[in-house]
Amino acid sequence: MYRDRIRLKSLWGKVVPAEEAAFLIKDGMTVGMSGFTRAGDAKAVPLALAERAASENLKITLMTGASLGNDVDRILTEAGVLARRLPFQADPVLRKAINRGEVMFVDQHLSETVELLRSRQMGPVDIAVIEACAITENGGIVPTTSIGNSATFAILAEKIIVELNLTQPLDLEGMHDVYIPTRRPFREPIPVVTAESRAGLPYIPIDPSRIAAIVVTRKQDSSASILPPDDETNAIAGHLIEFLGREVKQGRMSRSLAPLQAGIGTIANAVLHGLIDGPFHDLTMYSEVLQDSTFELFDAGKLTFASGSSITLSAGKYAEVLPKIGSYKGRLLLRPQEISNHPEVIRRLGVIGINTALECDIYGNVNSTHVNGTQMMNGIGGSGDFARNSHLAIFVTKSLAKGGAISSVVPMVSHVDHNEHDVDVLVTEVGLADLRGLAPRERAETIIRNCVHPSYRELAADYHRRALQRGGHTPHLLEEAFAWHTRFQQTGSMMPKPLAAE
Repeated sequence: MYRDRIRLKSLWGKVVPAEEAAFLIKDGMTVGMSGFTRAGDAKAVPLALAERAASENLKITLMTGASLGNDVDRILTEAGVLARRLPFQADPVLRKAINRGEVMFVDQHLSETVELLRSRQMGPVDIAVIEACAITENGGIVPTTSIGNSATFAILAEKIIVELNLTQPLDLEGMHDVYIPTRRPFREPIPVVTAESRAGLPYIPIDPSRIAAIVVTRKQDSSASILPPDDETNAIAGHLIEFLGREVKQGRMSRSLAPLQAGIGTIANAVLHGLIDGPFHDLTMYSEVLQDSTFELFDAGKLTFASGSSITLSAGKYAEVLPKIGSYKGRLLLRPQEISNHPEVIRRLGVIGINTALECDIYGNVNSTHVNGTQMMNGIGGSGDFARNSHLAIFVTKSLAKGGAISSVVPMVSHVDHNEHDVDVLVTEVGLADLRGLAPRERAETIIRNCVHPSYRELAADYHRRALQRGGHTPHLLEEAFAWHTRFQQTGSMMPKPLAAE
């Protein structure tokens, strides 16, 4: 059965069990694995690697596109396999190991990893482990539900292990566009001028002699944990739709808007879901992750084309969409993440970037990665690629967390991923702050008025009033800038305790 998918007959003899393929990976190697937000990841070889680690010293540097599914990061962490991990992760067990200093995590913009490899600022990649749905007659690797960094890993690696996944439909073939930029300093412009532009090949072109092993697998992608829209995310979507409607009314864009990008997660997915009932039509997406909302917009007749680097769906949507993925052919394109997230293309297309903030401050700086300034959550992902270069850089967050113990809008963020120069719009369920063209003092007034939850609004306004008395272009009380965070660490809430009655 699997031979129908390996069209180069000389490779039939390379089919081996996962345990045998895993022996190609040695202690100290740098391994590039496919996988981008739980889609298209290697599923068998990393588990065999973890089993080996029980009886021998085995540590690797693991590079992927983004986060992995099927608990691979957890299993490798618990087995002690990971010495270094990049450029993104989303596993709670790995996160704890990173914050304990047991795994060195390199948090990178998702467009930059393979650029650093190609220019030899990192690496080299010893082995690439790439999931495929087929191998072409010339040995090309046809990816599955993501491309991520797989193409460059395979092109640069000394050896390649292919995981041929028989559960991934062959209808995926033809939905990929593998374009690799030419080397600097003589690089030509990337020939992507619309979301629909096809610039490369439908497979990863490699010398088939470098395929050292093929492992046949039958495990599906992990589903994404995406919660349905709630009152707060519906309110965020409503504020954003109203804002975009004003942009149309003022002649800044048409009812087709501009190509949309949304980060992974419940809030961003819910915001796009809200466009189903919005006044816009003939929408396009130029994003990194295509989530449930992408297919809901397709099915509602609102979306005409979507370009991304992975298809990452909830369990129900995965079961619904994957068997009929061929019906979306012609409307979907998966690209390497250095192209889906490339600054040149994002700026050319005028993308509307919608990403999630962990916290923001009264001047518009955004923290996407660190709790209380030190504890890594997942990583910056692609949000920086889009924030700096989008036509509109929009960040969304609920105004409160932990049942109101945390305000998502604070006097000063405890870690800066996106500074005020890159943030155009902030949205919470409370309201929307359009920061374009505003000086810092004006930004603070706008954010406090429109985005801070009422329970924290007077605290934020009081801080800003007293900071203004000190003066400065961006007024702060340095001795109090992190007082809210400190109070949370000490008492479990950013809210001051009421004074005891005399």
